[in-house]
Amino acid sequence: MSAPDDDLDALIAEALHDVRQRLAALQERLDVIRAARAGANDDDEHDPEGSTLSTEWSRAEGQRADAEKELADLDVALERRRAGSYGICVSCGQPIPIERLRLRPAAVLCVPCASRL
Repeated sequence: MSAPDDDLDALIAEALHDVRQRLAALQERLDVIRAARAGANDDDEHDPEGSTLSTEWSRAEGQRADAEKELADLDVALERRRAGSYGICVSCGQPIPIERLRLRPAAVLCVPCASRL
């Protein structure tokens, strides 16, 4: 099932907006953790109050890295859109169903090809 061009553009634009918002929130979180770490003891591993600043930093950095990867994938989706190859499986050349693109706007594989990986 093919989607109108405006729908495809909207899918990518909405995903980009969401990822950018997530990145901004993660950067704020990292800034707060960085500020807390500046005045904290370097050895926060034995903090009885719960998770450590190091753990929180690692978690937020991992989430930031995931979001950066998602942003890069969406940039590729934009390039594919401009080139006219968006929504076409890079493995088999068949159309990627709009339902899959709604869930994963940066998808480059159809479900059968993705399942084989």
